[in-house]
Amino acid sequence: MPGKPTDIRIKEVRSETEHHAYRSPMKFGGRVVTDVVLLHVTATVETRDGRVGTGHGSMTMGNVWGWPSAVVPAEKTLEAMIRTGELAAERANQCTHIGHPLEITHEYAKTYDTVATECVNAMSLAEPMPKLAQLVAASPFEAALFDAYGKTLGENSYNLLSAEFCNTDLGHYLGDAFAGEYLDRYTLRQPKPRMPLYHLVGALDPLTEADIAQRVSDGLPETLSEWINADGLTHLKIKLNGDDMDWDVARVCAIDAIAEETQTKRGVKDWYYSADFNEKCGSVEYVLEFLKRIEEQAPFAIRRLQYIEQPTSRDLKAHPENRMHKAAAIKPVVIDEALIDFESLLLSREQGYSGVALKACKGHGEALLMGAAAQKFGMFLCVQDLTCPGASFLHSAGLSARMPTVAAIEGNARQYCPTANVGWIAAYPGMFRITDGTLETALLAENGLGFHWP
Repeated sequence: MPGKPTDIRIKEVRSETEHHAYRSPMKFGGRVVTDVVLLHVTATVETRDGRVGTGHGSMTMGNVWGWPSAVVPAEKTLEAMIRTGELAAERANQCTHIGHPLEITHEYAKTYDTVATECVNAMSLAEPMPKLAQLVAASPFEAALFDAYGKTLGENSYNLLSAEFCNTDLGHYLGDAFAGEYLDRYTLRQPKPRMPLYHLVGALDPLTEADIAQRVSDGLPETLSEWINADGLTHLKIKLNGDDMDWDVARVCAIDAIAEETQTKRGVKDWYYSADFNEKCGSVEYVLEFLKRIEEQAPFAIRRLQYIEQPTSRDLKAHPENRMHKAAAIKPVVIDEALIDFESLLLSREQGYSGVALKACKGHGEALLMGAAAQKFGMFLCVQDLTCPGASFLHSAGLSARMPTVAAIEGNARQYCPTANVGWIAAYPGMFRITDGTLETALLAENGLGFHWP
């Protein structure tokens, strides 16, 4: 294959880390997170015709989500993921692949398991690193490569996805049904100008003043009504237990009552929820009973519920009995933790899932491919973040803004680790200062992934 003059090769890749404590703990899936480590990667590339440019990528090393181990301590899974991400970036300096970033990352991803295994063995850990954790660890490198590609060519990376720039069509990645198609068919040439923000209501988050033992008193809202009023929120993502029906139902009813009172005072008539069980439900019957009881106790809440996220185990192959057809007939049920490749997407469809949650932390190229597949299959599509601050949040938001059928953006770092956003607010105030419940995604139209590092 002769290639294209715009094809790139890697000249240099380097990485560094950054740590931030949370202002308040976040609980999901029975686990509590209190801080974050960001892995930043810088990549310099050169085109076949001699142009040189540099790009950046960043992602939270979300070990509690990506590797919820029962045998390896959380501090060790975090260390292993950081080491894997750093080594993947370092080894990329020896990568000989030349082509479009989608092609390079697709081939280079075949080395992630080897790199992760080296790190796990060097640390003498008791179990291998899951593929999801490997994807999270390597995702800053992939983001940096796509960013560098766009910056080198002086164009937004989402506008470099057609046959003019790609050497292989989607059939190469997704099978014959996608032959002759390219990612430009499934992405927008301009970002949506504004998008609603999904605010997270974590399992430990106070709903009312009575829930607060001691205020943080850092100038940010603390109760749910305070957040709604301050940010003009219209979308709430509710973290649920999945193994305590009474608590889950009561939690949704309480949130709905507070939202009803607060939004009525604001004169807002339409607002929405999503429900995230983080795999804790034992079966689809739990979900069905949950929906039934919510409809009985808070009928308006069930109407406002837009979708349900990953209610049962991420291990789809080990649990073929967890079929979502009945629940998906009521509300979209989206795959999240279980989505690690195209095979898992196909399996999720067989098991009744009707939607897909994309995440930039699983790799930019993979997110684009899964977004294309979900659209072709007519699946509900959303983009979730991993409490991503700064660059990682803008990356995730840009992905949302370029996917035609994605309706809203999740962004909860402003709630839990706002200090990591400080350096970005002045450059992108419309993305970090929320007043009407929406984000100014029109800002994300610069070269590369849509933004620059201040």
